[in-house]
Amino acid sequence: MATEVLTSSEYIRHHLQNLTYGHLPDGSWGVAHSAAQAKAMGFWAINLDTIGVSIVLGLLFLLMFRGAAKSLHTGVPTGFQNFAEWAVEFIDDSVRGSFSGRSPLVAPLALTVFVWIFLMNLMDLLPVDWIPHLAMAMGIPFFKVVPSADPNATFGMAIGVFLLVLFYSVKMKGPGGFASELAFHPFGKLGLPANIFFEGINLIAKPVSLALRLFGNMYAGEMIFILIALMFGGGIGMAVFGGALQWVWAVFHILIITLQAFIFMTLTIVYLDMAHQTDH
Repeated sequence: MATEVLTSSEYIRHHLQNLTYGHLPDGSWGVAHSAAQAKAMGFWAINLDTIGVSIVLGLLFLLMFRGAAKSLHTGVPTGFQNFAEWAVEFIDDSVRGSFSGRSPLVAPLALTVFVWIFLMNLMDLLPVDWIPHLAMAMGIPFFKVVPSADPNATFGMAIGVFLLVLFYSVKMKGPGGFASELAFHPFGKLGLPANIFFEGINLIAKPVSLALRLFGNMYAGEMIFILIALMFGGGIGMAVFGGALQWVWAVFHILIITLQAFIFMTLTIVYLDMAHQTDH
């Protein structure tokens, strides 16, 4: 266990630190070897572990579903084809229930959001020491394996959804219609300042709530796994209790990671549906 070398606080900080690349204090570009260095890199620093794991999981999603589509056959589906067909039908039903417009983008986007975020969240079920210890053995100082526990990832996805909402709001309502909705709803022309204030807050709250909800739940789940892992350094009794507690939390966490992916997908569909509404 890492707790044989690090104190409890050092162990927690190490497992919560991303592998950050950016502008080092000496003027060069490289990987931060401490949390202080990562913080000093500023806004333009890149979390290599978050980006790397996200890309790998995205490619895995594409390859798996492409393989299922290529091997598609009639009759009773088996193996991964059965899961892929279930996922497509589930997403299709969700879109039909929440999206009243017509768009060829929404269903594929919802499927991508749900499966990709689910795979990111699923990384939280890996034992917390495996990947960081393997990374340290390879000379990599940090490696945080759960992309959705990084606010950079969750805000990136939420901002992507937000830009789509803005695009379709303008496309479906026209620039004038979108501006009128912000300026004259809900209190009419006399409530112009209040309308802009409340509608602006409502608009900005969408990506913020999407990002923070996913990040907060996954960060808390990761923290609990780390705290449970600390129990393995407290003797045989604590190790046995920690093992049982870890199993119970992992089973419960399966519900959380699935629910968070579903909520993000559902809100994405709802926000795009609102963007397609032209009744204001």
